Amino acid sequence: MEPKPKPVFEKRIFWDVDFEKIDYDAKANFVIERVFERGDVEDIRQCRRYYGDEKVTEALLKAKFLPEHRIYLASAVIGKPMEEFRCYLLRQLNPGLYPY
Repeated sequence: MEPKPKPVFEKRIFWDVDFEKIDYDAKANFVIERVFERGDVEDIRQCRRYYGDEKVTEALLKAKFLPEHRIYLASAVIGKPMEEFRCYLLRQLNPGLYPY
Protein backbone atom coordinates (compact mmCIF):
# COMPACT_ATOMS: atom_id res chain seq x y z
CA MET A 1 0.00 0.00 0.00
CA GLU A 2 1.35 3.40 -0.97
CA PRO A 3 1.84 6.02 1.73
CA LYS A 4 -0.63 8.87 1.64
CA PRO A 5 0.70 12.03 0.03
CA LYS A 6 1.56 14.60 2.66
CA PRO A 7 -0.90 17.45 3.09
CA VAL A 8 0.06 20.76 1.55
CA PHE A 9 -0.16 23.58 4.10
CA GLU A 10 0.85 27.21 4.01
CA LYS A 11 4.23 27.62 5.71
CA ARG A 12 2.93 30.62 7.67
CA ILE A 13 0.82 28.25 9.80
CA PHE A 14 4.00 26.68 11.17
CA TRP A 15 6.08 29.85 11.38
CA ASP A 16 7.74 28.82 14.66
CA VAL A 17 8.91 25.30 13.76
CA ASP A 18 11.13 23.82 11.02
CA PHE A 19 8.46 23.33 8.37
CA GLU A 20 10.47 20.77 6.39
CA LYS A 21 10.95 18.52 9.43
CA ILE A 22 7.36 18.28 10.68
CA ASP A 23 6.41 14.66 11.33
CA TYR A 24 2.76 14.71 10.27
CA ASP A 25 2.02 11.37 11.88
CA ALA A 26 3.92 11.61 15.17
CA LYS A 27 2.75 15.20 15.73
CA ALA A 28 -0.78 14.79 14.38
CA ASN A 29 -2.57 16.60 17.22
CA PHE A 30 -0.18 19.56 17.02
CA VAL A 31 -0.63 19.81 13.25
CA ILE A 32 -4.44 19.55 13.43
CA GLU A 33 -4.70 22.16 16.20
CA ARG A 34 -2.35 24.55 14.39
CA VAL A 35 -4.20 24.19 11.07
CA PHE A 36 -7.54 24.97 12.73
CA GLU A 37 -5.98 27.84 14.67
CA ARG A 38 -4.20 29.57 11.77
CA GLY A 39 -5.18 27.88 8.50
CA ASP A 40 -7.63 28.85 5.80
CA VAL A 41 -10.36 26.73 4.20
CA GLU A 42 -7.96 24.90 1.87
CA ASP A 43 -5.58 24.08 4.74
CA ILE A 44 -8.50 22.62 6.71
CA ARG A 45 -9.55 20.55 3.68
CA GLN A 46 -6.00 19.18 3.35
CA CYS A 47 -5.97 18.37 7.06
CA ARG A 48 -9.25 16.48 6.89
CA ARG A 49 -8.19 14.61 3.75
CA TYR A 50 -4.93 13.48 5.32
CA TYR A 51 -6.07 12.61 8.84
CA GLY A 52 -9.75 11.76 8.33
CA ASP A 53 -12.65 13.26 10.23
CA GLU A 54 -12.40 10.86 13.17
CA LYS A 55 -8.79 11.82 13.99
CA VAL A 56 -9.49 15.53 13.39
CA THR A 57 -12.54 15.41 15.68
CA GLU A 58 -10.61 13.63 18.43
CA ALA A 59 -7.72 16.13 18.29
CA LEU A 60 -9.98 19.20 18.28
CA LEU A 61 -12.16 18.03 21.16
CA LYS A 62 -9.02 17.42 23.28
CA ALA A 63 -7.19 20.64 22.32
CA LYS A 64 -6.21 22.80 25.29
CA PHE A 65 -6.48 26.04 23.33
CA LEU A 66 -8.11 27.43 20.21
CA PRO A 67 -9.07 31.08 19.70
CA GLU A 68 -12.77 31.55 20.37
CA HIS A 69 -13.72 32.27 16.75
CA ARG A 70 -11.86 29.12 15.72
CA ILE A 71 -13.79 27.02 18.23
CA TYR A 72 -16.97 28.11 16.43
CA LEU A 73 -15.41 27.13 13.10
CA ALA A 74 -14.22 23.75 14.40
CA SER A 75 -17.65 23.11 15.91
CA ALA A 76 -19.28 23.73 12.54
CA VAL A 77 -16.73 21.65 10.60
CA ILE A 78 -16.89 18.55 12.80
CA GLY A 79 -20.54 18.90 13.82
CA LYS A 80 -20.00 18.84 17.58
CA PRO A 81 -21.44 21.33 20.08
CA MET A 82 -19.05 23.84 21.63
CA GLU A 83 -19.64 22.35 25.08
CA GLU A 84 -17.79 19.18 23.98
CA PHE A 85 -14.55 21.08 23.30
CA ARG A 86 -12.02 20.94 26.12
CA CYS A 87 -10.68 24.38 25.18
CA TYR A 88 -14.19 25.86 25.37
CA LEU A 89 -14.77 24.38 28.83
CA LEU A 90 -11.36 25.60 30.05
CA ARG A 91 -12.19 29.08 28.80
CA GLN A 92 -15.49 29.03 30.73
CA LEU A 93 -13.78 27.85 33.92
CA ASN A 94 -10.92 30.36 33.73
CA PRO A 95 -12.11 33.50 31.96
CA GLY A 96 -9.22 35.54 33.40
CA LEU A 97 -6.63 33.46 31.55
CA TYR A 98 -7.61 34.88 28.16
CA PRO A 99 -7.16 38.67 28.33
CA TYR A 100 -7.49 39.26 24.57
